[in-house]
Amino acid sequence: MKLKVYTVDGSSCTEKEFALPQLEEGKGVAALKQTIVAYQANLRQGSAKTKDYGEVAGSGKKQGPQKGSGGARHGDKRAPQLYKGGVVFGPRPRDWSKSVNGKMKKLAFARALVDLANEGGLSVIERFEAAQPKTKIMNGVFAKVFPKGKMLIVSEAWDDNTVLSIRNIERVSVTDAATLNALDLVAFDQVLVSEQGLQKIIERAQ
Repeated sequence: MKLKVYTVDGSSCTEKEFALPQLEEGKGVAALKQTIVAYQANLRQGSAKTKDYGEVAGSGKKQGPQKGSGGARHGDKRAPQLYKGGVVFGPRPRDWSKSVNGKMKKLAFARALVDLANEGGLSVIERFEAAQPKTKIMNGVFAKVFPKGKMLIVSEAWDDNTVLSIRNIERVSVTDAATLNALDLVAFDQVLVSEQGLQKIIERAQ
């Protein structure tokens, strides 16, 4: 598949062939969905909790007489229909995590990568390089490749000057080729990756 390859400063680009995974139409779509659901579920803390009848503070004494008061019948102040009473069927701490096997993760990763490339959201840069730790330098490069919108940049490794030049750019997120996953590729419509980083990504997707 041909992708745009930008120079280090982003001033010009050429098209180059890359050996992206070859997938049949629709293959891996279900795997991608399950993997994304699992990634998002694993981010949940599962710590939401309400107090039920037995956990709220308060006396067990009946609020008023059963009959003759002219009002509704109530039990004690911990009853769920009363203010500060127990919560019925409220959330309890639980484990939301889901497991996905390696074969499915790889297929989902390949599907997300191919879809992003087909939609024109994947571009390549020779390498990320900043002679000095200045935000203006890298911001100018990104403006030439993707002028607007949020973007993800990926490299096989990062040097200190480049990281310091990027970290204050609000619309840019940073990761490396070894930890990039399907959720990252789905979450961003614009991804800029270094040539060496892309080769490592392709190896992981094969």
